[in-house]
Amino acid sequence: MSDILSIGASGVRAYQLALSTVADNIANASTAGYSRRSTNLERIAASSSRIGQRQITDGLGVAATGIKRQADDFRSTAVRAAGADLARTQTSAVWLDQIETSLGGQQLGTRIASFFNSAKAVSADPAAITPRVAMLEAGAGVAIAFTATGRALDQITADLDIKASAAVDELNTLGYALAKVNQGLDRASPGTGGRASLLDQRDTILEKLSALSDVNVAIDANGRAAVRLGGATGPMLVGGAETAFVTYQRSGSAVAYIVEQNGTVASLSPVGGALAGLAEGAQRIGDARVELNRIATGLVDGVNTLQSQGRDLDGNPGAAIFAVGATPSDISVSLINPRGIAAAAVGGGPRNNSNLITLETLRTTGQFEADTASFIATNAATLASRRTVAAAQAAIHDGAIVARDQVTGVNLDSEAVDLIRFQQAYQASSRIIQVARETLQTLLDIR
Repeated sequence: MSDILSIGASGVRAYQLALSTVADNIANASTAGYSRRSTNLERIAASSSRIGQRQITDGLGVAATGIKRQADDFRSTAVRAAGADLARTQTSAVWLDQIETSLGGQQLGTRIASFFNSAKAVSADPAAITPRVAMLEAGAGVAIAFTATGRALDQITADLDIKASAAVDELNTLGYALAKVNQGLDRASPGTGGRASLLDQRDTILEKLSALSDVNVAIDANGRAAVRLGGATGPMLVGGAETAFVTYQRSGSAVAYIVEQNGTVASLSPVGGALAGLAEGAQRIGDARVELNRIATGLVDGVNTLQSQGRDLDGNPGAAIFAVGATPSDISVSLINPRGIAAAAVGGGPRNNSNLITLETLRTTGQFEADTASFIATNAATLASRRTVAAAQAAIHDGAIVARDQVTGVNLDSEAVDLIRFQQAYQASSRIIQVARETLQTLLDIR
């Protein structure tokens, strides 16, 4: 009789845990980072005896030996790798888009063209004041466009510094959190729900880390993660309970990530994740700044040199039209009096335009308009390419998630079947106990 009670009681305990596990799965079906659990159920070892010529086997019930978390390390690694590639491309595209806005927002090419076209009007009537006024106004438009574009690039650089610093702070926070999870895994008992939750946290942190930098992950027998940044030979971020500290530095257009642990300093060169995209963005901004400065310097030096070689409306040597501030693109118009435009050659009269005609030659040889259009178009083409690549990488990333979730995700239909199955098994076990009690009571009543 005691064996019957034991069988029923073991079933009640085991299937109660199984029902609780199914309930957790259903409740967390939409929870990001949750991996499906299942209850390991094993038949309790049976004993056997022989009565006469018959072999009697006594089953002792069922036992729940622990909770199993569904996981696939290979598929999780694929999700992290795809996420790192996607994050780099998307982050790079963000800064390329901002560069495009900065370069195109001031209509720099159009204003340069207007300036040279206004010079043609002065050449057509060198003695007239109105075309000269228009030329200086067009020059002011060019100066404003260069200055505003340069300041816009400065602002993008400042924004990038803020984003990069925030990304590094997040990386450090995640590294610290992963070290704490590693410590928790050391203390967690195998086969428990608490351990499964810690493993979920571990994988969620690893996925977030991969969105910041490409990571190389090694999982030990206890489930603890050791993480290197930037590949298998990169600096260690987390090893057991030990963490490194990452800092962000920028010099000009060069971005540096420094990893320090226990007094040892290493350089991080990520090839994936947002940190890699930020480094690429900084380089693109620097390239745009160099090209903008080159065009600005060529235009200012060329126009001012041409001015110095001619004579203004009053016969005086031409003064500089443009002045340059702290950076080559920080331009202003320094010539105030429209009579100061040096249209005439040395020795020419008020209606002479020999000097100003050479401005058209400068326009052709300097290729200011063509170069401006070219580097704006190049940035736009690169941005379009990044968006195309990002779309493809997003599809790959989504596919990797689907493949992983086929193993780790919760299928509500399957859970519903398990729920019914375990409910019936629980009810059957309860009925066994009830029958045993009724039988025992009947025997007692006979006495």
